[in-house]
Parts: sequence; structure tokens; C-alpha cells
Amino acid sequence: MPRDVARILFDRAFDQYGFVTADDARSLGINHQRLVDMERRGTLERVARGLYRFRVIPYTGREHLMEAVLWPRRTRGVVSHDTALHLHDLCDIDPSKVHITVPRAYRINRTIPSGYAIHHRDLSPVDRAVVEGIPTVTPLRAIKDGIDTHVDPKLVDQAIDTARRRGLIRGRDLADLDRRARDA
Repeated sequence: MPRDVARILFDRAFDQYGFVTADDARSLGINHQRLVDMERRGTLERVARGLYRFRVIPYTGREHLMEAVLWPRRTRGVVSHDTALHLHDLCDIDPSKVHITVPRAYRINRTIPSGYAIHHRDLSPVDRAVVEGIPTVTPLRAIKDGIDTHVDPKLVDQAIDTARRRGLIRGRDLADLDRRARDA
């Protein structure tokens, strides 16, 4: 395999905690069969259908989140709900699953791993953020989702207070959140 193909894939994977997808390969003009060849040689490990990881890229402890974001094929999910509250370090929540939001029209035709909770919502650009390279929802959207899914009110209050202190949410959005939390 030409080194430039491996380098191109490695560069993409480096920005994704070591992961590269068959869709990444296609978007880079590389036949996805190259991923299979690299797996056979031991350069990549197959994580899921169409999802691979370069073995030489060190683990950081956040790989499971990037893997979850890349797991839905043909679209990219974003970390959301409880997991986003944790990723933004807004409260002391310890999610039992990795929550991922995908577009409303996206249908998953395979078994969802037991460690994932999939939510369908069309997110506007103002609801999207990136934390340490991981696509996620904003603190505002994460708290709203926490309220909607009945996260412990003490944790919601802690998240609102943390976001307020850090200046992550202000003005009308903050007042709306406070009202929403009280009404929940």
C-alpha cells in the first residue's frame, strides 16, 4: 500500500482519537477495501462495521465517546443528554450509557450496542459544540435535554449553576432554563 494512502488515513484518524471510517476513506478518494487490507496487516483494528482504529495512536480515555459519535454510519452523531452534561463537566452525573443524537430522519438498521442510547433530533448549528475534538451539544441543549429526560433535579440545578458561573449560559436562555427546571 502506498505510504501516502496510509498517511492520509492516519491524519484523519489522528483528529478522531485514532478512528477512521469507511465513509472517511470514500470522502478522501480512497477505496474502503484499503481499510480491510490494513486490518489484515495489523495496522488497524476493526471496531465495528465500517469503523476502524489505528493501533499506534495512544488511548486518552475519551475514545469511547468518539467511537459512539462515529458508530452511526452515513451520518455523524453528537454526544448529548447525560453524556454531554458529563463531557462539559456541568454536574456530578455518571451516565450509564453514552447518549448520542442523530438526525430525526436517520434510521438505524442494525443492533444498537447496549452501551448506547440513541436520540433523534434535528440540531441547529447553535445547538452544536466540540469539546476536546468530540462533537457534542452545547451546555444549553444538554441541560434542556436533561430536564426533558427527567435527570435528577439536583443535578440539573448543579448544571445550571455551573453554566451560570462559567458564563456559558446567560440572559434569556438562563431565565428560560430556570423556569423550565422549576416547572419540570
